[in-house]
Amino acid sequence: MESIEKIQETLLAAVPGAQIEIVNSTPAARQPALLVDRDHVYGVAKFLKEDPRFQMDFCSCVTGVDYLSKADKPGFIEVVYHLYSVAQKQGPVVLKVRAPRELDQCHVPSLTPVWRGCEFQEREAYDLYGVSFDGHPDLRRILMWDEFTDHPMRKDYVPPLDYEWEPTPHDSTLQRAAQAKGIMPPSAAAELEKAKKK
Repeated sequence: MESIEKIQETLLAAVPGAQIEIVNSTPAARQPALLVDRDHVYGVAKFLKEDPRFQMDFCSCVTGVDYLSKADKPGFIEVVYHLYSVAQKQGPVVLKVRAPRELDQCHVPSLTPVWRGCEFQEREAYDLYGVSFDGHPDLRRILMWDEFTDHPMRKDYVPPLDYEWEPTPHDSTLQRAAQAKGIMPPSAAAELEKAKKK
């Protein structure tokens, strides 16, 4: 596979106006990634899939990462895509796209029209991080129940105190509900006693 610098150069020439920078992932991963602006990530993805030099025909993973604000830098949510070419037996190419943390601005284009396998994984990022994927064919919660109103993988998420928000309460959830004098069904008393003994 070509170097990440060569891939960046090819993409910049192929997708006019795209802003693409090489960023390092975590030190443990030792995997450079291409950070693409929101307006051009769809075009970049489509090019990587369709161009015969790359043929990135498989998106193995879509995930979100929450970065809180730091001194002079605003926070953001990063969506990460790992792409492979099964046809050419190469990869991964890691694409990243960022969106503001504010829910009304936290949206990126869906890549489900490019790789069908992104559908459920984008729904998971929507459910857990609050990222809206523009153009997604069925954007709705996939892990949390429909009435849930928050996004529990965000770093500023605060779990509710009441038992009623936890469909299968146990251990720390019951202890939290008891401490907050939250709602607990009578049958939960025995479970709470078990949790205290652990």
